[in-house]
Amino acid sequence: MADDMGANTGDDMGADTAAADVPALLERVRAECLALPEATERLSHGSPSFFVRKMFLTWVDDHHGDGNTGFWCAAPPGAQTALLAEDPERFFHPPYVGGRGWLGVRLVLASGRAPDWDEITELIEDAYRTVAPAKLVRALDER
Repeated sequence: MADDMGANTGDDMGADTAAADVPALLERVRAECLALPEATERLSHGSPSFFVRKMFLTWVDDHHGDGNTGFWCAAPPGAQTALLAEDPERFFHPPYVGGRGWLGVRLVLASGRAPDWDEITELIEDAYRTVAPAKLVRALDER
């Protein structure tokens, strides 16, 4: 099912990456990230990554064969632990950056459950707030 941005909302996605519209998922995440004040995109380690001075989110699609399609993002203190406990199918401890509190987010789930795009937007904004300068966080709050 497509939303008014033309992106797949995930409602018709299958249980695996092969059945998912991965480019549509990336485009939806990209649009959410680039809507934030002064956010930019560039490749980091071959993956689309989003920055506001520092990286706040990187896209992953079967990173080293782990089967996950989604992203890793900065997270406020305590968020990683809480979200892993709340929904371990959706959230995971990502390699390399998980020890710094970053959160792994699966957009394609074995159960076929679609992403909650309101929650995904909130996670992206939280990631941005975690690394953005105070001036840009204020600009986001004033929108």
